[in-house]
Amino acid sequence: MFVSRPLIAPGLALAFIVLAGVISAMLMGSPWNFVVVAAAAIGAYMALNIGANDVANNMGPAVGANALTLGGALVIAAVFETAGALIAGGDVVKTVAKGIIDPGQVADSAHFVWAMMSALLAAALWLNLATWLGAPVSTTHSIVGGVVGAGIVAAGFGAVDWVGLGAIAASWVISPLLGGIIAAGFLWLIKVKIIYVDDKIGAARKWVPILIGIMAGAFAAYLALKGLKQLIKISLLQAILIGVGFGILSWLASKPLIERQSRGLENRKKSLKTLFALPLVVSAALLSFAHGANDVANAVGPLAAIVHTIEMGDIAAKVQIPLWVMLTGALGISVGLLLFGPKLIKLVGSEITKLNPMRAYCVALSAAITVIIASWLGLPVSSTHIAVGGIFGVGFFREWHAERRARQLGLSKGKVVPPEERSRRLLVRRSHMLTVAAAWVVTVPASAGLAAVLYLILNAFAG
Repeated sequence: MFVSRPLIAPGLALAFIVLAGVISAMLMGSPWNFVVVAAAAIGAYMALNIGANDVANNMGPAVGANALTLGGALVIAAVFETAGALIAGGDVVKTVAKGIIDPGQVADSAHFVWAMMSALLAAALWLNLATWLGAPVSTTHSIVGGVVGAGIVAAGFGAVDWVGLGAIAASWVISPLLGGIIAAGFLWLIKVKIIYVDDKIGAARKWVPILIGIMAGAFAAYLALKGLKQLIKISLLQAILIGVGFGILSWLASKPLIERQSRGLENRKKSLKTLFALPLVVSAALLSFAHGANDVANAVGPLAAIVHTIEMGDIAAKVQIPLWVMLTGALGISVGLLLFGPKLIKLVGSEITKLNPMRAYCVALSAAITVIIASWLGLPVSSTHIAVGGIFGVGFFREWHAERRARQLGLSKGKVVPPEERSRRLLVRRSHMLTVAAAWVVTVPASAGLAAVLYLILNAFAG
């Protein structure tokens, strides 16, 4: 039993992949049935890896702050990821990675199918490797890299939208920086307005409802833009107006709640953590819903394109996603999270820097606000990069703030803190920062190179 225990999760994952292939074989009766079965199995494998890697960014801060147990986080994430994928995942998605490749330049439907299958498998393999290495990477960038690599080999360099790819490359830098700055800004606000005042409970009664209103407004706008855009068409201005309305209502509703929660609390920092715990859990659940709605397309988009091409015999940039394909993606994300998610949830939540409910709340809030700002600027951003950037931002702000206070305290007492003592006070693990940054930079070229090789193998095998 001890030897076989590590094989349980891979065994269940393999069973899910086989089940996806069997169901596709039962539902599809075309001459290319074996191709659909293989594509369904690869799509299920991709969904498992999205759940294992990407969902950690939503739940990690709440678990690291002890607002949620690991088991509770897994259950909440599984429910809300599945709900987001099925309710707002969309009937129509751009299957060719947001216009990165022009499908019209691919020679025929067979070459298009091999290109999509290669892209999907390459992205899944890269995500699997990144999860094993303990690096949270962007699933969107993985699939984009896969499509670019396979597309170049299938249709040449002219088929790639290099401007769009350049914007994605720019987001590698912009996303984490913006997320980190916003998260650090909110942490500074909490410290100045709540933590470092004499009447901490009185300050919390005033400012926590305001922060809850900002969170509710940001998430309402975020979900309108990212989660519900497939159900109804919403402009950025409309999403912001929805956010403002929800924010004001939440601010008014939370004032009596925080008043009641804060009664009898001691006037110290530890007491403040209880006031942020519930809003943090809610924000993690909303992030999971939006992630399921948005990122399920990374798993099922190419699969839906393959199914459509085989059924209809033509190549389309937009296709209807069959229910069984959507279920494969939605359930695969949840199964992958439950089986393999704990490793990265622990890394994101507690191993980069120490989080408490207030710091984790700043990370979740920055994720929603950064997406809205990026949408306004027209920048393609990664929720993974934003969330991890927010954690680093909070950690580096704490380092800077602790150093500043220690220096002021030392000067007031006539003491100078030696450099070796200051180096021991580092609050962000540099090794994780280097691992994550390297994985982000390598994601697109690695998945592109892998997809190109896989396409050549599949094409040669099919020929």
